[in-house]
Amino acid sequence: MSRVPGWLGRLGHGLTEMGDRLDERRAEAEREEEDLPPDEPSPPPDEAPLAAVPRPDPAQAVPWGMRVAAEAGWRLLVLAGTVWVLMRVISAVQLVVLAFVAALLITALLQPTVAWLRRYGVPRGLATALTAILGFVVMGLIGWFVTWQVMENIDNVSDQVQDGIDELRNWLLNSPFHVTDKQINDIAENLREAVGANTDQITSAGLEGVTVVVEALTGILLAAFSTLFLLYDGKRIWEWTLRLVPAAARPGVAGAGPRAWRTLTAYVRGTVIVALIDAIFIGLGIYFLGVPMAVPLAVFIFLFAFIPLVGAVVSGALAVVVALVTQGVFTAVMSLAVVLAVQQIEGHILQPFILGRAVRVHPLAVVLSVAAGGMIAGIGGAVVAVPLVAVTNTVVGYLRSYSQEQALKQSPRPRGATAADIAPVTPTDDPAPKDGPADLG
Repeated sequence: MSRVPGWLGRLGHGLTEMGDRLDERRAEAEREEEDLPPDEPSPPPDEAPLAAVPRPDPAQAVPWGMRVAAEAGWRLLVLAGTVWVLMRVISAVQLVVLAFVAALLITALLQPTVAWLRRYGVPRGLATALTAILGFVVMGLIGWFVTWQVMENIDNVSDQVQDGIDELRNWLLNSPFHVTDKQINDIAENLREAVGANTDQITSAGLEGVTVVVEALTGILLAAFSTLFLLYDGKRIWEWTLRLVPAAARPGVAGAGPRAWRTLTAYVRGTVIVALIDAIFIGLGIYFLGVPMAVPLAVFIFLFAFIPLVGAVVSGALAVVVALVTQGVFTAVMSLAVVLAVQQIEGHILQPFILGRAVRVHPLAVVLSVAAGGMIAGIGGAVVAVPLVAVTNTVVGYLRSYSQEQALKQSPRPRGATAADIAPVTPTDDPAPKDGPADLG
């Protein structure tokens, strides 16, 4: 009889006994673990029961840099959406916005006169009326004078322009460029054909020009009324605006308002002084050079000076072109020299000295803001772009300092021997003036 079944039986019996001993040892280990007091150490890892490894929090599994990028990304998206909606609203009421901003600039220029009259006991209403009437009368007289000068000299300038074109034609014929009379006639004929072929476009442009004139008159009236109310009741308008701000942010905004107003006032006064100096010296220069309509050109130079960078180039180029077509190449070159000399003095001496540290805007910010303002709202946007950036820079800088100061006040005060080392030192005699409420009126 084969002995294989007996061998298998003994092997099975041995495995059964081994399994029973393992079960007994496992049960004994579990009983010992349950009976351990809290102060005793846990059993070694090789004797501890196996447990499932917990999975980490999904947010913790994302790398820190990616989490920061995601947090910044959705906030930037919300900010971009807010700015886009705001720009759409401003574009819908662009005329009102530009009129109000112009009123703010005019108010910043005229408000010191109202304050001066108030110091001499003149009632606020009378002081506002006198200042507004004087300001609008002066601007109206300047506009009338420019129009009168242009109408008086238009015939003479037309004759001089025709003479200049004839001189330019003769110079081209005798120049080394080998320009022939037939080529010049062909250019003139092409210009006439272009004008004739685009008569409809020119007519529609004229109709659009009428619409622009109507909108300009509407904007002027809105700016005039807004200026009157800002001069008379500016302080209460500011207080009402503060009530719209959440209570938690109201102290910071209340402190930023006067600083923003001082920056705007300094910018407007400085720009007016610089523009006046430019207009006087360039006007005198082209007047002594015999350029016609020197006074209207000087007024244009004054007005275009309110457009940073671009205005000086355009007004100077206009004066040089008028000198070229009326007095010739030599006078044009001398006019260009006068314009460049005055503008160099303005850029390197007048603006740093007059504006000083009141308006600190980097030249790159000026270029980008003027370009963006011109693309969004044309000439009006280019005019208000730089003061808007200057005021925003002042407000952001103050709010950052204010938040740091509030955080320092709310932090626990230092104690012990190191308190004198880390505590902030406050000077006893601070030369900085105390800021009062924003008084626009």
